[in-house]
Amino acid sequence: MSSADPRGIQAFPDELRGRESWLEPFDWYREMRDERPVRYDPERRSWDAFRYEDVKAILDDDETFSVDPRNADDFVEPERPGEGLIFDTMLFQDPPRHDDLRSVVEEAFRPRALGDLEPRIRELATDLLDDAVGRDGGEMDVVTDLAYPLPVTVIAELLGVPADDRDRFKAWSDALVAAASDDDEESAAVAERQQEAQQEMAFYFLELIEERREDPRDDLVTRIATAELDDGERLSREEALGMCILLLVAGNITTTNLITNAVRCFANHDLFDSLRGDDAALKPALEEVLRYRSPVQAMTRIATTDVTMRGESIEAGDRIVVWLGSANRDERRFDDADAFVPDRSPNQHLGFGHGTHYCLGAPLARLEASVALSALVDRLDDVRLADTELRPTRSSFIYGVESLPIRYEVGGE
Repeated sequence: MSSADPRGIQAFPDELRGRESWLEPFDWYREMRDERPVRYDPERRSWDAFRYEDVKAILDDDETFSVDPRNADDFVEPERPGEGLIFDTMLFQDPPRHDDLRSVVEEAFRPRALGDLEPRIRELATDLLDDAVGRDGGEMDVVTDLAYPLPVTVIAELLGVPADDRDRFKAWSDALVAAASDDDEESAAVAERQQEAQQEMAFYFLELIEERREDPRDDLVTRIATAELDDGERLSREEALGMCILLLVAGNITTTNLITNAVRCFANHDLFDSLRGDDAALKPALEEVLRYRSPVQAMTRIATTDVTMRGESIEAGDRIVVWLGSANRDERRFDDADAFVPDRSPNQHLGFGHGTHYCLGAPLARLEASVALSALVDRLDDVRLADTELRPTRSSFIYGVESLPIRYEVGGE
């Protein structure tokens, strides 16, 4: 999951407020890279950085660019209990506290530890496709039938929470990543729902944490509830709650959009036949999806000291948004950057971020996406996008579509 202000302060730039512009922001990115690679937007009270070199440098410098929104000059302390829980997660903590928090769950997300999960993920993907094919007969919605239920079920099982609650998890996740709008009434409603989601999740996980402390199990909630750091300290209640919330939301929403964006890319570039039965070709194709249509388009940092970049003077306390989606299309870094090249190599994209805050769940997201897409391309023939108007996800940093209907023939028919 990326760094963004959970209260919606990071609103859309004017240039991306329209539906079509957020579906295809890449021409604007190119214009910004060429003409204003570092610029200040007074409407959002934020700096923006668009070039690969600058984005990577900012993500690599924790001392100069903090993830903690409380370092911003315009930060307002939350007024309601529970509203600020997210600030106690590693997502918004700088080293060394970030490293302490990450160490609690990091081992569970290493590729070696995740290897044992592959059969279960494949079983889930197969069952979901069976349900979709049996129910819809030639058409399915990639988001609702596969890309959302698969990762949310996996992370729920890892955490030790009931997968049957996944509709609640989706509602909470969608609320927490929603973008504020220009309409005051609508913006207030978004903020209100975000506050409600945090409070509901706090009550939900607080009960689970207390249960696991009394009755430990082999799951991540138990690990979080009972963890001792190197100095013997336990996580605070707020940190434990925040960790659970972060893993649930981050554990499903990025992968949902990775799978969905991959199907969109593969369909638009007629790749399903060439990828069928070839997992070795699928892996670089997925990396190209992460570059070409990054599920996370932007992250936020706060300058901790005055700094000059591209001739612009950024002051301590200023917010700066780094545009991963633009960096990943930077022709200064990638040959033929606006082309989808499924076997691109090398491909040092920033789709999962960079540096200290490189996405903890990247190995899990890659595993889930590769299994899901392998199952889909092997099961379905003649896959094509249905004729429908795509609606972008309602977020200023998460990139995907709310629904992606496809038509297909069942393999072997």
